[in-house]
Amino acid sequence: MTDATLMLPMDRARPVLASFARRRLMSFAVPLAILAYLFYAAVSFDLAGLAQRARMDNAAILLSDFWQHKTHVTRNNRTGELTVAVEGEAKGLYPQGQLPDFVTVAGDITTIDLGKGHSVIYDASGARYIHPDAGTIDIRPDGDRLILTAPEPRPDWINVSDTRVSITTEAGRFAYTRSKIETFRYSPGWPLFFFTLDSPFAQMSWAELGAAALWGERVNPDLPNISAMIHDFWTNSMWRHGDVFWAMSETVLMAFLGTMGAAILSLPLAFMAASNMNPLGPLRFALRRVFDFIRGVDALIWTIVLARAFGPGPMTGALAILLTDTGSFGKLFSEALENIDEKQVEGIRSTGAGTLQRARFGVIPQVMPVLLSQVLYFLESNTRGATVIGAIVGGGIGLLLTQAIQTQKDWEDVAYYMVLIVLTVIAMDSLSGWLRRKLIKGD
Repeated sequence: MTDATLMLPMDRARPVLASFARRRLMSFAVPLAILAYLFYAAVSFDLAGLAQRARMDNAAILLSDFWQHKTHVTRNNRTGELTVAVEGEAKGLYPQGQLPDFVTVAGDITTIDLGKGHSVIYDASGARYIHPDAGTIDIRPDGDRLILTAPEPRPDWINVSDTRVSITTEAGRFAYTRSKIETFRYSPGWPLFFFTLDSPFAQMSWAELGAAALWGERVNPDLPNISAMIHDFWTNSMWRHGDVFWAMSETVLMAFLGTMGAAILSLPLAFMAASNMNPLGPLRFALRRVFDFIRGVDALIWTIVLARAFGPGPMTGALAILLTDTGSFGKLFSEALENIDEKQVEGIRSTGAGTLQRARFGVIPQVMPVLLSQVLYFLESNTRGATVIGAIVGGGIGLLLTQAIQTQKDWEDVAYYMVLIVLTVIAMDSLSGWLRRKLIKGD
């Protein structure tokens, strides 16, 4: 009990003491309620079971595929043909006579240096995996079976059956079947990002590319080297930069059309929904309920509905954004109109101005900074949202992102698209900030 409380008469001190007690109880009750809810959520969503089911090894492989790639070195056991391909794709196939520096061929013997002391040797009678700690692991075919010679006890990174032997280490992966031998060597970076192997610029260093662009002899008689480089980059068959750029442009256009269309449509509706602009109460009430309804349904739901009505495509995504943002803008704009300074409107009215003139010169200048700021913020936000919408309606970068995820192997493509989306959002944020300073502050 404080000194100030002691100085009060008891009939006045009791309510004060009761208030202190209630506050002390609340200071304990609120944290306990939050902890109880978190415990309930953990049990309801089975967080313990989720942790047990988590495959952290798969997560590690996924994350590593974001920043590195694998080169497939494959020998057909029936024909003896050797192929080397980046990511195992025909578009990344090394031409005959051209091999990466970690693969050497001498007659029937192919040696693959996996790094860190690991290597694989293909020969006429089978294959060997040389491990720096475990030693040599030898595989030989025997009729329909495979004979494995490996150190005992057998390491858990070796999986064996009668028809298949696979080895997975930190240096790479190796698989031997009756039909083929395949080795995966992991390397950092995104492979063939600028030029595919069929381009004459693929094997050039940065210095050589610079020299070729400035004064080198033309590799294509019809084009300057710099134009040929741009063409080969733009038409890169593995990374499809031209298609990706067009898809990203579709995403930005989808967000722009939806946001700006909603802003243009919402402004006159906001005047009819504002209490100081429209004296008809029932009309204001009806418009506000319409705003609540169309913004209360998520844009993804409107996307599915509109896709059923109009079919897939970027324009359907733009309409979904327009519909949702019309409800949001209608509410925000009408509230901004209700908070204007009526003295400016009265000053315009005193000059004999009509309704449209009062709105143009007395209302719009007051609310325009707020409206522009909200529209630009929604444009930036919708650039992100258009990615997900595009995945549903089959347009923009969202479609390419979904396709890359569904393949379960092109995770470097997924990383590329994600980086491009983030850079686009950053660019839109910078652009909207610059426009706000120009249009609102006049800087």
